[in-house]
Amino acid sequence: MATIMESIQLKESGALPAVGFGLWKVEREKAAPMVEAAAAAGYRHFDCACDYGNEAEVGVGLQTLMKKGLCRREDFWITSKLWNTYHAAEHVRPALERTLRDLRLDYLDLYLIHFPISQKFVPFEKRYPPGWFYDPDAKHPHMELDRVPIKETWLEMEKLKRAGLAKHIGVCNFSTALLQDLLNWADIPPAVLQVEMHPYLTQSKLLRFCQEREIAVTAFSPLGAASYFSIGMADQGESVLEPASVRQIAERHGHSPAQIVLRWGVQRGTVVIPKTSRPERLRENLSIFDFSLTAEEMASIDALNRNRRFNDPGDFCERAFNTFCPIYD
Repeated sequence: MATIMESIQLKESGALPAVGFGLWKVEREKAAPMVEAAAAAGYRHFDCACDYGNEAEVGVGLQTLMKKGLCRREDFWITSKLWNTYHAAEHVRPALERTLRDLRLDYLDLYLIHFPISQKFVPFEKRYPPGWFYDPDAKHPHMELDRVPIKETWLEMEKLKRAGLAKHIGVCNFSTALLQDLLNWADIPPAVLQVEMHPYLTQSKLLRFCQEREIAVTAFSPLGAASYFSIGMADQGESVLEPASVRQIAERHGHSPAQIVLRWGVQRGTVVIPKTSRPERLRENLSIFDFSLTAEEMASIDALNRNRRFNDPGDFCERAFNTFCPIYD
């Protein structure tokens, strides 16, 4: 039976599918077939980024689907992100144009500032994607920050929307304070905020802030720690799928713990973008629209909050890139 996809209506126009396929950490050689498999399973929302290093391969998968007549461009919602080294005004549009070439598209449905971190520009011909190090071959490689205010970057993002290169624009990893400042002067407010959200990091105040100001929220890493085990950013005992409350709710509804956690994310009004490299999980992650959680069940999952952030530049930049670079207090 075909999945009936729910969506989040955006303030201006458009509907963002409530479940998307995240391309972070999908290996390049697997990206094109995974896109095709995901589309066959019912996904139309694909979450990409320059920094993921697989946009060219994702583009092959998308092009194959369209050439075979299995999907039209207007059937897809394609998101990508502006990398940290392209924040200066003169680099924003070229960065998007490179992403469009790699994805084999004429426009994006959504373009996001990936981090509120501006790094020194690395020419496209020198290294792409540029990553976090300015010079990975240096004796002591580290990040090189650049003094580019968010306002300079956002004004260029607005130009991309006006030019039709991105139907919507938004931000990732912004706090309420950064969002409030942006809303105070932007001509075009952000349509979407993408941040880490899961039962151990519910971010209820941030979510409420966005909902009151009609900014849609996409939750990355909606299944919590699983994506971070292999890179040493989470311990095996931190899985959000293991608490007794989640398992009891799963048993009650006849669904997996992962489906319960994803349903919780959608039911609280966020878009979720789970990532999997296992084709059998594709349909499972989509099959969350045939049941609802009770208010008591939602509250019991809310109560799991530990304010545990797995993807924190204040931690991983120092460990992995020899640079202390916090963006959260």
